[in-house]
Formats: sequence, structure tokens, C-alpha cells
Amino acid sequence: MILTKFIFHRLLGWKIEGDFDRNILKSVVIVVPHTSWHDFYIGAFARKLLRTEINFVAKKELFKWPFGAYFRWMGGTPLDRSGGMNKVEAIASIFSEKKEFRMALAPEGTRKKVDRWRTGFYFIALEADVPIIPVAFNYKIKTVKIGQAFYPTGNIEADLDELHQFYDGVVGKIPAKT
Repeated sequence: MILTKFIFHRLLGWKIEGDFDRNILKSVVIVVPHTSWHDFYIGAFARKLLRTEINFVAKKELFKWPFGAYFRWMGGTPLDRSGGMNKVEAIASIFSEKKEFRMALAPEGTRKKVDRWRTGFYFIALEADVPIIPVAFNYKIKTVKIGQAFYPTGNIEADLDELHQFYDGVVGKIPAKT
């Protein structure tokens, strides 16, 4: 942990603002903006320092040898979409199988600049009956900011407007893609 703190805070110059509510064991964690592969290790350092299990889902084929053990160790869960189940239902069902599951994803769905977020994260949270926790990687001020749990109401337009407010002024690694 000392080495992680030294690298994250001293060498890279990052800080963390906020924390995850330890009473909320299941959530959809949206990380915005996602403009670079650097987001991966910034997130890995932050979750280590916060001592919080953060998960992700990926197609089941990635969990085969030789990388399967690594992806599981990093918090991954294989997603089996066979049997005609749609992706939202398939991911929501994972929440019911786990005691603790905080699924991180980038609502942009890409590292490119987008005009609007994809909404799968929102419908996963509704289907799984879990809150959405906004997290910002602000490269301008080198801060990982963790927001309060947001419980979707079903009014997607109003809810997305509120979630977007959390990210006002946040700048990604590649500002032109923010």
C-alpha cells in the first residue's frame, strides 16, 4: 500500500476526493470521461487506495486461459449472452448472484468524443435495483472524484441531466475528447 500511495500521490500527482459508502454493496459505477487507456491504471490505483472492490463485466471468451485468472483477480466477471438474453438482463442477473458487486463502466462506450452517453448503465441499475455512483477522472486537476449514490427514478431525461451535472468542468486525459 505504501508503494501504491507513493506512485499515485507523489509520482503521478493524483488525489482522491470522496469515497464509496461501505453500506452500499451493489451499484453501477459510471466513470467519466473515458478518453484514454491511462484511465485503467488510474482506476486501479484509486480502487486499491480506497480498499474497495470494483468490478467489471466482459465477454466470457476473455476469461479463458491464459488471461482468465488475471481478469478475475482484477474484479472481472464473465458475461454469457448465449440463450437469447439481452445484455441489460444478463448483467442485471449478475447482481442477484453476488453479495457484493460494484460494476464500473464508461457510459460513453468508447474513448472517442461522443455527443451523448449510451444508456445501458441506467437500465442495468433500474433492472438490478441498485444505485448509480458517479466517478470523475479529472486530469486537469489530477483528481478522482467519487460522488454520492444516485437512485434512478425511471425518468431517464431528468436523471441523466442530474448525473451530467456531476461532471461539469471535468477534463479527460485528452481534452478534445471530453
